[in-house]
Amino acid sequence: MSHEERSTIEARLAEEEYYSPNPEFIGQANVSDRSVYDRFDEFPDGFEEYAELLDWDEHWTDVLDASNPPFYDWFVGGKLNASYNCIDRHLDAHRDKTAIIWEGEPGDSRRLAYQDLYREVNEFAAMFRDAGIGADDVVTFHLPVIPELPIGMLAAARIGAPHSVVFGGFTAAALANRLDDANSRYLVTIDGYYRRGKFLDHKQKADEAVEQASVDVDTVFVLQREKELHPETKIVEGRDVVVEDVRSQYRGAHVEPVPRASDDILFLMYTSGTTGKPKGAQHGTGGYLSYVAGTSKYLFDIHSTDTYWCLADIGWITGHSYMVYGPLLLGATSMMYEGAPDHPHKGYIWELAEKHAVDIFHTSPTAVRMFMKWGETHLEPYDFEFKLLVSVGEPIQPEVWRWYYDHVGRGDTVIIDTWWQTETGGVVMSNLPALADMKPGSVGHPMPGIQATVLDDDGNEIEPGTGTAGNLVLTRPWPGILQTLYGDDERYISEYWEKFSDLESRNMDDWIYRTGDGAVEAADGYFRILGRLDDVMNVSGHRLGSMELESTIVEVPAVAEAAVVARDDPVKGQVPDAYVVLKEGVEPSDDLREAVVASVAEGIGKFARPAHVEFVDALPYTKSGKIMRRLLSDISNDRELSDTTTLEDPSVPEQIRRQVQGA
Repeated sequence: MSHEERSTIEARLAEEEYYSPNPEFIGQANVSDRSVYDRFDEFPDGFEEYAELLDWDEHWTDVLDASNPPFYDWFVGGKLNASYNCIDRHLDAHRDKTAIIWEGEPGDSRRLAYQDLYREVNEFAAMFRDAGIGADDVVTFHLPVIPELPIGMLAAARIGAPHSVVFGGFTAAALANRLDDANSRYLVTIDGYYRRGKFLDHKQKADEAVEQASVDVDTVFVLQREKELHPETKIVEGRDVVVEDVRSQYRGAHVEPVPRASDDILFLMYTSGTTGKPKGAQHGTGGYLSYVAGTSKYLFDIHSTDTYWCLADIGWITGHSYMVYGPLLLGATSMMYEGAPDHPHKGYIWELAEKHAVDIFHTSPTAVRMFMKWGETHLEPYDFEFKLLVSVGEPIQPEVWRWYYDHVGRGDTVIIDTWWQTETGGVVMSNLPALADMKPGSVGHPMPGIQATVLDDDGNEIEPGTGTAGNLVLTRPWPGILQTLYGDDERYISEYWEKFSDLESRNMDDWIYRTGDGAVEAADGYFRILGRLDDVMNVSGHRLGSMELESTIVEVPAVAEAAVVARDDPVKGQVPDAYVVLKEGVEPSDDLREAVVASVAEGIGKFARPAHVEFVDALPYTKSGKIMRRLLSDISNDRELSDTTTLEDPSVPEQIRRQVQGA
C-alpha cells in the first residue's frame, strides 16, 4: 500500500441534493445577511459582536492575547458575572416571563419565571457561601435533569465558584475520579430520581464516591426529589446537608454577583481521554459566554420570545451551552425533561412539544434513529410546528436526516446539523440557517470567524472536491475554545496541538488544533464529518470511515440504525462487520441481509461489502448517546469485552457477544 493510501481516507458517498430554507424562516431570522462572514473575517475583532451581547462590569482592553499559544486569553481586562447575565439583567423587561419549563416523571411539571430563578439562585448562593465556598472553589454536581441543577450552577457562578457537572448516570468510581482531578471538596447530589416510572436511589453513588476519592469532601448537599427522602438514603452527620431542611434560612436572600475576570474559570467539563484518564476541559468566563450567546442567537436563531427544547442532559457540554447558558443569556424559555423519551408512551416527546408550543427542537441522530425505528405513527396525532430543528452529537446519515425533515419537520422546517466538541465550547461547524441551503449528511461550512481545513497525516492540505478525506483541523482560535486541561498543560498540548503545530513557535498561525475527527470537504465548501479517526478501517487498501458505510445501510427501508466495525482479515487486512437494528415490526431474514450487503456494494463499492451482517435488538450506546464501536470491534475480533461502565445499558454488548459467538 502506498503512502498516499495510508495518509488519506476515501469518501465514496455521492453528494446529496440541496434543500432551501423556507421564506417564512428567513424573514424572521436573527441573521439573514451574508455580510456577517465578512465582519467576522476581521480577526479577532469580529468576535466583539458576540461579546457585546453580554453585560460587562468592566470593558475589555484587548480582544485577544495570543502571545503564548495555545493558551489564549479572550476579552482581556474585561469583568462580568455569568449569573447576572443569565438572570438579573432580564428582570426589568422579563421578570414574569418563563425562564425554565421542566417536565419530570411521573407527570411532574414546573415553570420558573426569571424572578423565580433569581430568587432560588440567590438562596442557593447564600447557602453555598455559608458552607465556606468561595471564589475558585470547584463545586461538583452529580444530578439528573432537574431545575436545581441549573440553579446550582448559576449560584456557584454568582459567587465566583467554578462548577463541575458530572453526568448523573456515571458510576461512583467515575465521580470519584472527577472529584479528585478537580480537587473538589463540595458535592451536590439528590436522594433519588425517576426513570420509567420507578423512583430510584441516587445518593448511594455519592456516598461511595466520597469514600473512594482521595480529596476530603467537606460538604455533600443533598436535594430531595419528593416530600420525604428516598427510603434508602442515608444522611452522614457533620458532612451532609439536606437542602430542604435549611432552605427556609435563606428565604429572600440576596447575594451580590462577584465580578469575574474574563479569563477566570467558569466551569470544568470532563471528557473521555485516550489513556482512560478523564480530561477536565477548562472553560473561561468571558470567551465562553460570548461564544455561546453568539452562536445561540446567530445559529440556533433563539429569540427572547422562543420556547427552546434541547433534548439532552445538562451533564454534557450540549446541556451547558445550549440548555442553560445560551437560552438564558438571550432571555428565552428553555425546556428540560427528566425522563426516558418513550415513557409513558412513544409519542410523549411530541405530546410535550405540542403542550408547550416548542419553537426550536434540538436532539441527536441517535434519538432521531430511535424515533425512526418506532415509526411516524407516533408523531401523527400531535399538533406541533417547529421553526428550526437541530442535530448534534455525531454525524447524521442522509436517510436519517430526510426522515427528520419529512416527519418531524413536516417537509418544511429548517434543519441545522452541527459539529463541535466539549473542548470547543460551542458549535464551530454549521450553516447559519437563513444563509445556506441544507445538504443531508453534510454539516455545512465553518461558523463565522472559524477557519477549518482537512489535512492528510503529513499535514498537507487536501484539496476540496477530490473526494479524499483526512484530519479535520481548526487553524485559528475562537472565544469558546477551552483554556487548557485542568492542571495538565502538557497533556493539553499533546492531545490537541502537537501533531500539526510548530511547538517552538510563538506565532498563533503555527498552531493547529487537531480535532481527532475525519472529514471531507466538497467542491462547494460543505464539510462532511466522518466520525472519529479511531473508527476508520482499512479494507483492501481503502481507508473508509464507519459513517459512510452506516449511511448506505440505513438507506434500506427496513433498517432503523447500524454500526459498522472492522474485523481483522488475513487476506484483505480488515473487512467490515455490520450490526443492524431493524424498525419495529420487521423480522430479520436472509433477504434483508442481502439487501444490506447490496446497499453497500451499490453505494460505496463491492470491495466494501460487509463480511457479516448481524441483526441485533440494540446497539451499545454510551450515556451521552454515542455508539461505542470499540465494543462491537471486540466482539468481531473475539477479544474480551473492554470497559462498559459508560454505557446506557451495559448488558447490550454481552447479549450481542453471545448472539455472535454462541457462548
